[in-house]
Amino acid sequence: MATNLAIDNQLLQEALLISGLKTKKDTVNIALKEFVSRRKQLEILELFGKLDPDKNYDYKKGRED
Repeated sequence: MATNLAIDNQLLQEALLISGLKTKKDTVNIALKEFVSRRKQLEILELFGKLDPDKNYDYKKGRED
């Protein structure tokens, strides 16, 4: 999907340098993936302490293998 965006060029250049990627497209795509991932992590953190623990969970059994 082709999209025209007004992106801060200085910010994009800095992202290119930091990422080590060769194209603006790759840089923007990685940045978007990282943004989405981070937001999903924050949603999970909001659940912390709100869910009841499973009383039957055996953490030692998970170590077997």
